[in-house]
Amino acid sequence: MEPSPARPHRTRWKRILRAVAIALATLLLVAFFCWYWMLRTPGRSYRGPLPELDERQIALADELHRDVKHLADTIGERNRVRYDRLCQAADYIETEFEIAGYTVTRETYLVNDRDCYNLEVALTGGVRSDEIVIVGAHYDTVIQSPGANDNASGVAAMLALARRFARATPERTLRFVAFTNEEPPFFQSDDMGSRVYARRCRERDENIVAMLALETMGYYSDEPGSQHYPAALGAIYPSTGNFIGVVGNVGSRPLVHRVVESFRRHAQFPCEAGAVPSRITGVGWSDHWSFWEEGYQAVMITDTAPFRYPYYHLPEDTPDKLDYERMARVVAGLHDVVAELAGVAH
Repeated sequence: MEPSPARPHRTRWKRILRAVAIALATLLLVAFFCWYWMLRTPGRSYRGPLPELDERQIALADELHRDVKHLADTIGERNRVRYDRLCQAADYIETEFEIAGYTVTRETYLVNDRDCYNLEVALTGGVRSDEIVIVGAHYDTVIQSPGANDNASGVAAMLALARRFARATPERTLRFVAFTNEEPPFFQSDDMGSRVYARRCRERDENIVAMLALETMGYYSDEPGSQHYPAALGAIYPSTGNFIGVVGNVGSRPLVHRVVESFRRHAQFPCEAGAVPSRITGVGWSDHWSFWEEGYQAVMITDTAPFRYPYYHLPEDTPDKLDYERMARVVAGLHDVVAELAGVAH
């Protein structure tokens, strides 16, 4: 009896379906591994009503407001077009560092025949002084914006942290650095202030074990749908923009985990995090990118900027748009994070 001609046809389709099923299962397994490895972070983000501010946090909120208002209102737009104001901002930051008790180092470099300044203060470490922790923020603005959130908020947070560590004795060397020229046309170029700084760190073979870039930190919303994301990340993270984000590349995954675990343990404030490929839109949009370029672990601490803030890079980026009480909660939590990273006893 001759075999039915339909039988080989059915067998071939079974093989094809089996191969498709195996491929889909493999893709799902890879996707799960990527989620687990890159996006799963230690601890849980805080949920529920925020507790009342204590007296120190109330004072901190006022302090943050004062610095943001001075940079964004009194000085205003500060960049290559408003070079005089860029220098005024550098002078203000230097003065605030000095009032706190630091000796300031100005790292000067030329761009189009004009001096540009990174400002550094440092606490030399003890038993692990060769290991360096950096907390940094850029003080320039995009053209035609006073830059209250981007990035007077980050500078104010950095200054607040620097003041609180001024008399500390860390095990690791702790530096606070104000960077210039983060915004276009210098963004991710050789003239970007943090790029100049990070490259010199590598040339000196410095052992930077952690870098925190404080970037656009002052806007929060409890409205559903107020938070947006690049690519497919919206399927994983919350759609309400009431949290602070910790963003790193894949190589900075250990630092992302250390920062978010410490923040979630110390602060009663929502915190989301991920270590994702740097090619994803927005992941490298600040000074941490410069340190990635030199092989250092670095993260961005941010409210996610254009993915939440409706006044990003606009003239309306003014001090009245920011939530200083929530900023104070974030900075208070970051104080404990930096203390643990630098080895400062509580």
